[in-house]
Amino acid sequence: MTTTTSGPPVADRSRLRTIRWVTLIAVLLGVAVVSIVRIVTGADRMSSPGALRLGVIAACPILLAALGGLWAERAGIVNIGLEGQILLGTWGAAFCAFHFGPVAGLVGAALMGMIGGLLHAVATVTFGVDHIISGVALNMIALGAVGFLARVAFNDLEGGGPRNLSGYDTLPTITVPGISSGAQAIADQRWFFVSDLASAVAAITTRLSVVTLLVAALVVLTAWVLWRTSFGLRLRSCGENPQAAETLGIDVYRYKYVAVMVSGALAGLGGAYLCMVASSSFTVGQSGGRGYIGLAAMIFGNWRPGGVVAGSLMFGYTDGVSLLSDSGDVVHALLLLVSIALAVYAVLRWRAGARVTAAVVAGIGALILLWYLLVDSVPSSFTGMTPYIVTLFVISVAAQRLRMPAANGKPYRRGSAG
Repeated sequence: MTTTTSGPPVADRSRLRTIRWVTLIAVLLGVAVVSIVRIVTGADRMSSPGALRLGVIAACPILLAALGGLWAERAGIVNIGLEGQILLGTWGAAFCAFHFGPVAGLVGAALMGMIGGLLHAVATVTFGVDHIISGVALNMIALGAVGFLARVAFNDLEGGGPRNLSGYDTLPTITVPGISSGAQAIADQRWFFVSDLASAVAAITTRLSVVTLLVAALVVLTAWVLWRTSFGLRLRSCGENPQAAETLGIDVYRYKYVAVMVSGALAGLGGAYLCMVASSSFTVGQSGGRGYIGLAAMIFGNWRPGGVVAGSLMFGYTDGVSLLSDSGDVVHALLLLVSIALAVYAVLRWRAGARVTAAVVAGIGALILLWYLLVDSVPSSFTGMTPYIVTLFVISVAAQRLRMPAANGKPYRRGSAG
């Protein structure tokens, strides 16, 4: 007689509980530090509901691109073409939303992104083209294709032109009665810690697009499929050791195709978010580099869903605050916050034995602190560059702790296991 147990082993469950508690404590300490910086600098807008709402809106297309990159790279395919797939998604969303309604806009965006993913999969999986070359080519083709399709499909429409389209319906927003107004009232008091938490609550309960809820659901679905199902285990094995996966009877080509096409669909939905939520109109070239920032968020998140969300929110917040009228003062306050974060990171790396990394990080933090002390505000011309500078900076600092899938970007041919 044998006894079977369901669920992860006790040691794994205990480790998960520890991670959750550590994460919760780290988040609460982070909110406290943000509150202190807000009070010291007087930059109340840095954690206001409006700023956080802008951050969420800016983060969602980045997060969708990052999720797309996660699917592809967990299967061993580097998808630099996320930028082009977002562009295809913007056109698909605008075309279908104008003619058939906003729900059709989401479907059209996903299908156009999926087409881009299929092209990338054919090039990389079937023909063995270098992943970077294929992705860059896809981005260039997508930009030209979207410009051509916009001229052909939108030029004669009401509200349209050779490079833009407006006048289509978008999906509704949700405001939670009672919670939204109550959180807003507490946030307006600008109390230590409590008002900052209330600002976060107000940001996600006031005029929240249903597409944002869809993005959250896709994060949960991605984590469950890739880490809690046999399908996800097989897909991830294709990114770790496709030859070993092949010996177990897994059709590696099929899993790679599915992963890259899902990747393209998610990036396409990112394009829909840009032209249906972040904006109510379509413009050629609307992605603005968010596909590349999404890749950076995925790398910062160490190819894990939780880290991807954290990276996307961070990059999205820096993108969102650049739109504020007093963005120079907010970014100036962020210099102090970044210097504190780097000091903490340097201490952790020092305790881990990485003395050289700790010294470099501490030096960078000291320079940023000196910058904060020497100026009273950051020029508005600089704030628009903030998301891209933060992207490069964070990736360079976090590079040493990363572990990508072992076979990511490596060529694979069927039968090579034998």
